[in-house]
Amino acid sequence: MPEKHSQPVADPIDRQALIKGAKRIVIKLGTAVLMKDEGGIALSRFYSFVEGIAGLVKSGKEVLLVTSGAIGLGSRTLGLTSKPKLLPLKQACAAVGQGRLMALYSDAFEKMDVIAAQVLLTEEDFSNRRRYLNLRSTIAQLLELHVLPVINENDTVSTAELEMLKGDHKEIDIKVNFGDNDKLSALVASKIDADLLLILTDVEGLYTADPRSGPEAKLISVVDNFTPEIEQLAESKVVSDKPGRGGIKTKLAAARIASQSGCATIIAGGKTENAIGRIFKGEDLGTLFLPHGGLSGKQKWIAFATTVKATLVVNPGAKEALKKGKASLLPAGVTEVKGTFERGDVVSVAGSDGHEFARGIVNYSSDEARLVSGQHSEALDELKESRNYDALITRDNIAFLDT
Repeated sequence: MPEKHSQPVADPIDRQALIKGAKRIVIKLGTAVLMKDEGGIALSRFYSFVEGIAGLVKSGKEVLLVTSGAIGLGSRTLGLTSKPKLLPLKQACAAVGQGRLMALYSDAFEKMDVIAAQVLLTEEDFSNRRRYLNLRSTIAQLLELHVLPVINENDTVSTAELEMLKGDHKEIDIKVNFGDNDKLSALVASKIDADLLLILTDVEGLYTADPRSGPEAKLISVVDNFTPEIEQLAESKVVSDKPGRGGIKTKLAAARIASQSGCATIIAGGKTENAIGRIFKGEDLGTLFLPHGGLSGKQKWIAFATTVKATLVVNPGAKEALKKGKASLLPAGVTEVKGTFERGDVVSVAGSDGHEFARGIVNYSSDEARLVSGQHSEALDELKESRNYDALITRDNIAFLDT
C-alpha cells in the first residue's frame, strides 16, 4: 500500500466513526473501473461492486448509485474499433448501451434481493427549480421504498457532458457546472443531503504528485480544506480515468461541491479487491475529504445545481461587502455585465480578477442591469415600469462558492 500523507487537521477525525455513521451514501462508478481495457464490462469487478452495494442496502443504508459506462458498452456492442468522437455517434452509442447497462444492474441486484430503478438526468433537471424539487421528491420516495436509484446522465438527449459549450461565454468554472458524472454524483449528493460520496476510480486516491513519476509521490489520506496546494493538484495528471471523461480536476470539483454541502467524500481505487466492503469496514483506503456545512437547501441549488452563462463583475469594495458585510449586490458595485439573462435567472458573481466567488438570483434582466450598473440605487427609479427591488441581487438569494 502506498505511503500515506495527510493535511494538518484541526481536530482528529475518527474515519471509522464518520463512515459508520453515514446513513445516506452516493457511490459513483466510472468507466475506467467498470470496463476492461480492451472493452466490455469487467464482470468480476462489476459483481463485486453489486455485492458491496447490496450489502450496504441490506444493512439499512440508503444508497444511490451514479454510473458511467453506457457509451463504452454501446460502442462495444456496435463493434466500433475506436472511441466515438462525433456527438450523434456518442448519443447513438449511449442509446444502445444504456439499456444493456441497466439490464446488467437490474439482473445482478435482483439476484441480491435488491430492487434497482433507473434515473436518467439532464442539466435541466437541476437548473429548473421545479424539476429539481420533483427529482428530490422522487428520489426520496424510492429510498423510502428501499429501492436503489441507478443514476446516469441522459447522454441520448443531453449534450452538456458530450459537447463543451460554444460561443463567447463558455462554462465559467469547472467546479460548479453540470457536465460529467463526477460532478453529477456531487450534485446528487448535495441535493439529497447525503452523508458520504464515494468516487471509485482507476488509482488509489489523490497523490501529492503523479504516482507514475516515482516514489516521492505520496497518497494523501485526509484533506481538511481546499488549500491552494490542493487546488494546484487539479492541474496535474494525478488521476486519469483514461477510458472516461473525467480526471482529477472533475473529481476535486466533485469533492469540493460535496464538502461545501456538508457531505464527506472519498476518492479511492475501484480496482482494489472488495473496495466497497473494505472501505465501509473502516479500512484506510483512498483520500477522505472532510465535510464543511453552511449552505441552506436554496443556497445549494443556487451554487451547484445550475449551469450559468452570464456574469456580473463587481469592484473590490462590493466583493468585500458581499463576503463580509452581509450586504446585497447594489448597482453601484457592478463594473461589467457579461452575457444575457432574465429576471429570476441564476448568474455568476466575479471579482475584478475574473474569479467567480458567488452566484445569485437576479432581480433584473441583463438589459436593465446594464442601464444601472455603476450607479447609485436611485438609478433603478428610471425603470419605472419594472422597478421592484433596490438591489440587483438581494442577500437571501446569494450563495458563496469559496469556503
